[in-house]
Amino acid sequence: MSAAPLAKIADGAPTPLHVAIIMDGNGRWANARGKPRNAGHRAGAEAVRRTIEAAAALGIKYLTLFSFSSENWKRPATEVSDLMGLLRLYLRKEVTTMVDKNVRLKVIGERGRLSADIISAIDEAEARTAHCSGLTLVLALNYGGRAEIVQASKALAKAVAAGDFDPDAIDETMFAGALETAGMPDPDLLIRTSGEQRISNFLLWQLAYAEFVFVDKHWPDFGSDDLAAAIKEFGNRERRFGSSSA
Repeated sequence: MSAAPLAKIADGAPTPLHVAIIMDGNGRWANARGKPRNAGHRAGAEAVRRTIEAAAALGIKYLTLFSFSSENWKRPATEVSDLMGLLRLYLRKEVTTMVDKNVRLKVIGERGRLSADIISAIDEAEARTAHCSGLTLVLALNYGGRAEIVQASKALAKAVAAGDFDPDAIDETMFAGALETAGMPDPDLLIRTSGEQRISNFLLWQLAYAEFVFVDKHWPDFGSDDLAAAIKEFGNRERRFGSSSA
């Protein structure tokens, strides 16, 4: 789906329909300033707000943020607790703003390990923003790309076993429809902050033909100018999707 026509921004540069971001460097940002890690996460939450506003202004239709990976549970319990507290606060305070700004919220990832009040808040936020038709904000929470692929495989295997369809009918389109991102275009652009250059089990299927832009800044310092610069770089890339260069 990534090859869908792109929107245009004012200067004529192509704008990706779907941008995915690995928000890295909150802890390093805090350490560099002699602050506790939770200060970095709070500053990172402000960067999230800036980026959502900038993405909407640029005409991006889907913005997927890697908010909490399935591997992040390995972090110290106090840090995990701080992150969950920020998530609760965000879901409680920002839903009305999302409705006012015509932003739809979608959450992907395994919810079973999240607390009941967070699950309830997610359900309410998704329901309240379901009618919004502007930017779709996708939060990946307790998400892992390998686990998502395994779950999709299990769902298709169960359908085959139930006689719903022949296994030979399974193709890439059907498999994509069994993923949590079904119905969305694949990301055109992946941005990762803090200078790291890996995808860390994020959207493994969906990023097959995405362009990657790595930013040296830590996530709390990321702003609208950085998003615009990444989009400008994206616009200078030649995307061939496996075909020969023109």
